[in-house]
Amino acid sequence: MILNASGCLDALTAPDVARELDAFVTKTVTPLPRDGNEPVRIAETEVGMLNSIGLANPGIDRFLEAVLPALLELGVPIWVSVGGFCAEDYAEVCARLEDAPVEVVELNVSCPNVAAPDEGAHEIVAAARAQSAKPLYAKLSPASPDIAATAAAAAEAGADGLSLVNTLRALALDSRTLRPRLGPGAGGLSGPALRPVALAAVYACYRAVDLPIVGMGGVETGRQALELIAAGASSVALGTVLFSDPGAPARVRAELAREAAQSGFQSGIEARGSAHRPMSGTPSDAVVIMENETWRRRGALT
Repeated sequence: MILNASGCLDALTAPDVARELDAFVTKTVTPLPRDGNEPVRIAETEVGMLNSIGLANPGIDRFLEAVLPALLELGVPIWVSVGGFCAEDYAEVCARLEDAPVEVVELNVSCPNVAAPDEGAHEIVAAARAQSAKPLYAKLSPASPDIAATAAAAAEAGADGLSLVNTLRALALDSRTLRPRLGPGAGGLSGPALRPVALAAVYACYRAVDLPIVGMGGVETGRQALELIAAGASSVALGTVLFSDPGAPARVRAELAREAAQSGFQSGIEARGSAHRPMSGTPSDAVVIMENETWRRRGALT
């Protein structure tokens, strides 16, 4: 599946782009309306994009009344991103969504642009699970000191899947004033710099839990999507690339099919986890061969 990363596409202003996705993920919804952080909220850097939106959203009442009905008219499955400042916030929004025609609830437990909940992923997922029978995906932070352990905790609490990863907190300064380029100072970094971080997170979590994983972070091409799948993702979300290339969903899907075929797979999903499969010969054998060759060239071996 090809999805969008939450907050990186306004489906109501770009419906044709949204219809190219296998599912649309909404901006994060909280119990009450939020204006978000002060401007400036977005800044480009040499390695990606900084944003500090601050979970601006109309709140769950308005979302259910006006936003969700309009999104459903697109004819695309809807995933709703849910956020809050304590486990009770997540539980409240999940309870309100329980009877709504929503496919998946993504629990945004890792936004770097607002105060983090006091509770951890386990407590938040458990609170949401108590109020919802819908599939719950926990969206985790790449800044976690042990993201595999966090994933295991989310799974133990009842998560049905993982979204990996959220943005990484970063700062950019104006070249003239040497002041922060974003109103709040720092923001969340997305784009190419996040790609190897996301790859490592997906790789680690695939080994730790038996859950479907949505991989995201700097994906711009089908080859990069295939690498996330090889690391363990079962779906891929596009983020920053959608700002510069609205045609990315169709293009990446086509490129992914070609790249998978060239790598000997019948489809992209067939490559899932292939980065974890044993190579012919063991890595240690390869290291010994390389080391012996190095020493032979130096005349130390005959």
